[in-house]
Amino acid sequence: MGGVVSLAVESTLNGLASPIWQTLSSYLASIAFAVVFAADQALVLRPYLSGWLWMLATGVGWLIANGVATSWSNYILSIAASLDATSSSEAVFILGFLSTISYVISGIWLGLCQWLVLRKHTTGAWWWNFLPAISFFFISLLIWLLTLLQDFLPVAHRTSILYWSGQGFTAVILGVIPAIALCTLKKKLHHKTQVSSSFSIK
Repeated sequence: MGGVVSLAVESTLNGLASPIWQTLSSYLASIAFAVVFAADQALVLRPYLSGWLWMLATGVGWLIANGVATSWSNYILSIAASLDATSSSEAVFILGFLSTISYVISGIWLGLCQWLVLRKHTTGAWWWNFLPAISFFFISLLIWLLTLLQDFLPVAHRTSILYWSGQGFTAVILGVIPAIALCTLKKKLHHKTQVSSSFSIK
């Protein structure tokens, strides 16, 4: 839903005549994605923790992570342009690899913001700081695999197939990996409660 809403916002603003709105379209689209993405998770998690806090942490964390990744990508591209390093295939591969790494590492900011909420309800959840980075890694890997398959797709529908496939895989990864991790945290908390209860009974 976040990808659909952000695409709709960006398409609508790009269609306006005002250059100011066209300039701000990508930023507002990112905000729309962050809000929808955070709200979807908060609706599921509100029986276990504060939905508003989770929504705030996830939205802010996503915007920080996206901003950091975009800044690093633009910085790498500016260095490549100044050195004219886009002429060889090796340089293009290295630049793409560095941009991907910066995108993956930026996920730590999202994990940190979410961990600030989780740490009040769970124990030993420090590894959550790195969980979004793992999700971003698998997203990058699947997007790369899709680009390898683009030559087998019909040219007329190649762009739309790649886009919606990427959106679908991204949605699945951003949902499945955190869900598995949250279930693990819930089991650990439940196990601790059981142990504490058994000791108190004895």
